[in-house]
Amino acid sequence: MNTEKKAMRDVFIEQIYNRMADDDSLFFLSADFGSPKLDMIREDYKDRFINVGIAEQNLINVATGLALEGFTVYAYAIAPFLIMRAYEQIRNNLSLLSHTHKINVNIIGVGAGLSYDVSGPTHHCIEDISIMRTLPNITIFSPSDWALAERFVNYSIENKGPKYLRFDSKPLPCIYGDRANIEIHKGFFELAEGNEICLIATGYMTHTALDVVSRLGEEGINIGLIDVFLIKPLDENLLFKKLNKYKFIITLEEGFINKGGLDSIILGILNKKESNIRLRRIGFNDAYVFDIGSREYLHKLNKLDREGIIMSIKDVMEKIYA
Repeated sequence: MNTEKKAMRDVFIEQIYNRMADDDSLFFLSADFGSPKLDMIREDYKDRFINVGIAEQNLINVATGLALEGFTVYAYAIAPFLIMRAYEQIRNNLSLLSHTHKINVNIIGVGAGLSYDVSGPTHHCIEDISIMRTLPNITIFSPSDWALAERFVNYSIENKGPKYLRFDSKPLPCIYGDRANIEIHKGFFELAEGNEICLIATGYMTHTALDVVSRLGEEGINIGLIDVFLIKPLDENLLFKKLNKYKFIITLEEGFINKGGLDSIILGILNKKESNIRLRRIGFNDAYVFDIGSREYLHKLNKLDREGIIMSIKDVMEKIYA
């Protein structure tokens, strides 16, 4: 497995840069937000790069106008500022208008979860899945590594609706580099098959979940792990077939729980299927994170670290075998 750490945005932008040479329908817009790879687009494709300045609402307006003219547009900014400051424009220009028009706008939000850890709660993005999935017609992509981000380029061009790409801001190791059978449209991948308990994670938390599965495996405890990377649309029937063999599911997310995030998606699937599988949610409760420190430190405080998750799993095991 390729364990080299790379930033999702750099890998994705480099692929867009490569495509722009042969596809003059691609536009890249930025709200005064940079990247080493973005410099190449700005330099070599000046006619298809626009920096709108610190103006996320206008970023969506300009992107919509270009998309209505038939262009495929990438709108790039810091995630919490982009989706929350420009939420009205995303709703009216993209979600609503795409009922009647083909609008291929790809919103690239960098800074999912706590990846801007030391910047504090204004820069954390733990509401985004909840508020974006309530909007009709918008695809939500939540990759766990840069290899998935790279593979999403084809999907972003071929599928013409609006999309929200929630990228981690930090370089992360690769999970999917040597896996050839990833089908983006299915929305998930089973990284480990377990006996009675399955973890379901998205984004950065999939890395923590892999550590947990490995650690418990050393103790002879086999835990399943499913990485959900296409939050919406998601092949719910196929996912339920994977889940139906388990007694207990634990969702892991760098987001608020009980508020419409990953946990609510899974609970909704279980309810639709009238399943008896039990569910536990691990994430942030109804409070922002005001402590200052590294991501690992903040996770530990909120029992989102490896040790906290293992304790939750062993508590679940006691309930199963009680």
